[in-house]
Formats: sequence, C-alpha cells, structure tokens
Amino acid sequence: MATENKDRPLTIAVDAMGGDKGPSEVLAGCAEAIRRGLTAELAVFGREDELEAGKNHSELAGHPISYIHAEDVIKMDDKPSRVLRRSKGTSMWQAIGHVKEGHADGIVSCGNTGALMAISRMQLKMIPGVDRPAASALWPSMNGHAVVLDVGANVEVTAEQLVQFAIMGEAYCRALMETDRPRVGLLNVGEEDLKGSTLIKNAAKILREADPEMNFTGFVEGDDISRGEVDVVVTDGFTGNVALKTAEGTARMIGDWVKEALTANLLSKAGAALMMPSLKRLKARMDPASVNGAPLLGLNGLVVKSHGGSTAEGFASALMKTEKLAKKPFIEPIAKTVAKVTKRAENVEVEELTQAAAE
Repeated sequence: MATENKDRPLTIAVDAMGGDKGPSEVLAGCAEAIRRGLTAELAVFGREDELEAGKNHSELAGHPISYIHAEDVIKMDDKPSRVLRRSKGTSMWQAIGHVKEGHADGIVSCGNTGALMAISRMQLKMIPGVDRPAASALWPSMNGHAVVLDVGANVEVTAEQLVQFAIMGEAYCRALMETDRPRVGLLNVGEEDLKGSTLIKNAAKILREADPEMNFTGFVEGDDISRGEVDVVVTDGFTGNVALKTAEGTARMIGDWVKEALTANLLSKAGAALMMPSLKRLKARMDPASVNGAPLLGLNGLVVKSHGGSTAEGFASALMKTEKLAKKPFIEPIAKTVAKVTKRAENVEVEELTQAAAE
C-alpha cells in the first residue's frame, strides 16, 4: 500500500530508462511539460551519466527536479518473471518505490509494460476488492474522447472483473474529464439484451442490479465508441486490444490516403496549401501523442504507462495527465464502490457458465 505524505509538494516519479528513444527524449518531455504549465516536482530515476547528457533544457534548470541514480535497466524484451528476480536496482523499481514510500504521488514510465504491471502489483498491491489491474486508453470520439478498458492486460476475464473494470473506468473518467455521471457501456456484438455471451450478460445484470448509482447504458457496438454514445467502454483485454490496434491502423491508412490525395498533382498541392490551417488542426486532433499515457487502473497507487516509442510531446502529455489525476484522487472511491457492489452482487442471480465456456 502506498504511504501518504501530506507534508510535501505534489511530486511525480519518472522512470527515464527503458523507452525506445532513451532518457534524453524523456527529459525533453519533462521540459515540454514544464513549458505547458506542469507545476509538480519531478524525481527522475536513471543512470547518472545518461541523465546528465539529457539535462540541456533551460526549463529543467529552473524547475524543482531531482535526479536519482539507478544502475540497472529493464529492457523491453525482459520477461516479467525474470524481472522480478533482479529488479530492485532498476530505475522502474526505484521509481515505483518512491510512490510506495510516500515520496511521490504517481509514476510515469515508457518501459516494459509487463514488468511495470508486475512490479507495481508487487510494491503497491491492488485496491481492496479488485482482482486485476486493467490497462485503459483514450479513444477519439465525436464528443472528445472515450475511456476504453481493458486494452490488453487481461485476455480472459470473469463477469465480476468486467464489473470492476466498469467501476474503475467510471472513476477514472470522472477524475480526468470532470464528468459527474459518465455513461458506461459494455462492448458487445449488438445492443439488444439477448445478444452476447453468458459472461457479458451476467456482467450487465450485476451492473444493473448491484450498482444502480452508475449511469450504465447497457450494450454498445464497436462503431458506438467513435460516435461518442458512451463515455466509458468496458471489455476484456483481448477484444479491447484488437479493437484499439485496428482503429490505430485504420487511422494511419486514412492519413496516408489523405496525404497521397493532397500531393497527387499541382492542383491538389495548391488546394492543400489553402487548407493548411484546417489540416494542421485535424492533425493535432488525431495525434496519438496528445492523449498519451494509460493509467494501470486497480493498483493502490497511480501508475501511468507512456508509449514505449513516445516522443517528447507524447511523454509531456503523459506527465500532464498524471499531474491532473494526482490532484483528483480516484482510488478511494473505487475501493468504496467495489466493496458496496460486491456485497449487493451476492443477491444477484446470474446464469451459470457451462464448463466448456469457462475453459
């Protein structure tokens, strides 16, 4: 359990090692976040010589920031089981430990996702009543963005775990987007109550009967996410990851088509020049770096995963998101709601899964 320390300024721990672009890009991201208005103090963990080489930003010199040497590094291809046996000297372990010991309010890392999950669970533990952490993502929609979870942490889930994801996603959405009653939906093959597996029908029944305070709208389909029909979309990690990667690939393809069309000939190039301000706004809206940073929900502490290949702009976005979430704690509300819903769910009659479906 993370130890609270109210007698210090808001602080974010930064794991500067393990990303594809190295600590220099992470420090550039820290500088960019400061330019955007980041006020939290920073505790940056990594190899001293590599950190020193990336300090050439004026914003870092004038900001409350400390650099803590960590000799070892967790690589992207390291297996979580191996990492746990030799992780205590790594920047990731020490940065998470900073949160556990109450010296920081959250940690951001662009390192190995499996290792980040495993070490965070070992040090911070889970929120009472939550079985597994869930990876979340912000999905562009007509109304801004929707929170989608899980997007890869849990390939197989139970109905009770989907309910937990719904509770966590609702609390996260409320904290990040300042929405009083987020609309929550379960991703399904159709909106009708008769469609879908027994597992997802059971999850819907529990949410309706055991959590009447939640603004649960029922089932949603894949195209409802981008339409903005709901604010939180709940699914298992397998489905969520496939959907996310499919959407990202489609967005890249459309972007390439637009670029190809606008550079096909002199006339289209002239038209593109006239449209440049609008095209820049569209690019900014579609840029994944603007929403980079995925909290690992369910942990008893704030852990944010930045994309492994994140640019300085993307890492800055993850830092800004972490600061906002640290100012609006949502872990305690999750624990209270899970406990209440779990107790009520004892009286909800759900359909038993067949052995074949369970396997």
